[in-house]
Amino acid sequence: MICILLVAGHGTVLETQIKNDDTGLYNYLTGVPKALLPGIGGKKILDFWWETVNMRQLFTEVYLVTNADKYKHFERWATASDFPVENIINDGSTTLEDRLGAVADLELAIRSRKLQDDVMVIAGDMLCADHNFDIGQVIRFFRSKPGELIIFYEMEESEKSSSRGIVEVCPDSNRITRFLEKPEEGRTSSRFASVVFYCIQKDTLPYLSDFLSLQTKAPDRSFGKFWERQINENLLEVFGMKLPTGFQLIGQVGLSDYTKWLTCFAITQEDKSARPITFRSYARVGLMGNPSDGFNGKTIAMSISNFWAEVTLIESQTLVLLPHPLNDPTEFGSLQDLFSISRKEGYLGGLRLLQATCKKFYQLCSKQGIALTKQNFTLKYDTNIPRQVGLAGSSAIVSATLKCLMKFYNLTDDDLPKPIRANFILNVETDELFITAGLQDRVVQVYEGLIYMDFSKKLMEEKGYGNYISMDMCGLPPFWLAYLSDPSDSGRIHSNIRQRWLSGEPLVVEAMETLAQLTDQARVALTDRDWNRLAQLMDQNFALRRSVYSDECLGPGNLKMVELAKQFGSAVKLPGSGGAVLGLCLDPTKLVEMRQAFQEAGCVFCVISPYNPTTSTASNQLSTHSAPKTQVLVM
Repeated sequence: MICILLVAGHGTVLETQIKNDDTGLYNYLTGVPKALLPGIGGKKILDFWWETVNMRQLFTEVYLVTNADKYKHFERWATASDFPVENIINDGSTTLEDRLGAVADLELAIRSRKLQDDVMVIAGDMLCADHNFDIGQVIRFFRSKPGELIIFYEMEESEKSSSRGIVEVCPDSNRITRFLEKPEEGRTSSRFASVVFYCIQKDTLPYLSDFLSLQTKAPDRSFGKFWERQINENLLEVFGMKLPTGFQLIGQVGLSDYTKWLTCFAITQEDKSARPITFRSYARVGLMGNPSDGFNGKTIAMSISNFWAEVTLIESQTLVLLPHPLNDPTEFGSLQDLFSISRKEGYLGGLRLLQATCKKFYQLCSKQGIALTKQNFTLKYDTNIPRQVGLAGSSAIVSATLKCLMKFYNLTDDDLPKPIRANFILNVETDELFITAGLQDRVVQVYEGLIYMDFSKKLMEEKGYGNYISMDMCGLPPFWLAYLSDPSDSGRIHSNIRQRWLSGEPLVVEAMETLAQLTDQARVALTDRDWNRLAQLMDQNFALRRSVYSDECLGPGNLKMVELAKQFGSAVKLPGSGGAVLGLCLDPTKLVEMRQAFQEAGCVFCVISPYNPTTSTASNQLSTHSAPKTQVLVM
């Protein structure tokens, strides 16, 4: 692949204002082309682009197209920056009036150097909020699509669509369906702005000459006009990839624009590198319908603030995953100590969850057409969710990690919608780590609160996800939770039910359908605040589950806790895959006595504190850098 950096523009407005500035602060920049002005951190704007594309394993050659007026500036820059001077192409223009136009500059490079490869084109005078993005990811995405590629970003509120080339993008295929060059306000609702950052197939290069033969004036030889014609008239198939960062100094800009965005982007970077990003995800309890979520059923589940997983991310020179001192032990007091810890805790802590999430996140963003910056970070986690009791402890770590990564890379719900995130978390566990898991845990940890979920086969096949509805959490009854102090692996509880369900065994199929029906009834009971009816449904949920799974599969520990709860007249069911029970005791006077009974039986007992994201005073995001108003994407 060939890379061509275009810096042949005549920045007359900026150059004139620098020359006439009365403060004298910018005298040293007089006559300096826009691409060679200082960028963030003192580097020249073009330095960032050269560092980004100076990769021999990706590009066989990198060319730079400039004009005759500024040629000497770029020649001097090339000798100081290890850029091959022979790869600088002079388009011969000396003024704005006699400029060739961007498309003609690209065509000149292709024609004069007889290029016959795919081409990446970048305007080297754009100021980017974060230049250090992964150019290899862009190329891989381009190779995966049967057409050309346009990079775009989401404009912030202060930017007007009439100053940019606006693209409308199909969210499913990433295909650009329409291109509008500087449209009037109201003509499109899209806020996606194209920049001069393209990948063009070698077979498409002749289209440049065809386009130029129809355009004789330089203003009409812009890439905006080129893509507007090719896309809107269906001459070329063009796809879009989003860079979740800001671009500025596009076209003719003045000194105030330059100083404003230089300061803004510098502050953003300093703030981002100085402060950590911390998110929590909460444990969840299944109120009704589980385990039918894995069998095209329906469930209601709730996030609880008693137990949580917390992940912290801070920018660093290298990418580091820090082991948890308790959950990922690498140092032991003795061989006996190692034996005891390994026997009780197993061998698999949370570190593998961080690593798998990062790997799948990169893969997901590539698939979704999102180009990430090449920033490194350090991740660490903490959690108080008890292991192996079916409270979604693993997915909580994955969920919190995903939140941190999205914030770090400036991704929003528009980039990765909630249903996609829930599926992603499940895939990290099932596809990458082979952890037995169901979808409801991930849905609740993404949406948070009290969630009704419908996983019907039709929905899952047509949309790839279910129907998820947040429910009112005000005035919930006193739920309680008890769990075994020394549980077994919760994933084993499912036994051979899936095989029986897939083979169409009537007992299992009918049970899952009935669980879905109970969930709909529980939804009505929750809405009507009919706690007696809800308690009855919870008992029915467990009885039905017991009839399908058998006592042997449920295990003596779970059955013991259920029977103990019933002695106090409490409704009870399994909130997850096993190791814990969830109860609803409508007689508050029995709670103290019941707690003592569970504790004497060797169980941990606690009253549940529901986590309501709409009323909670504790923010999910505990401490993070807050991007200034000018940051393009904020979560």
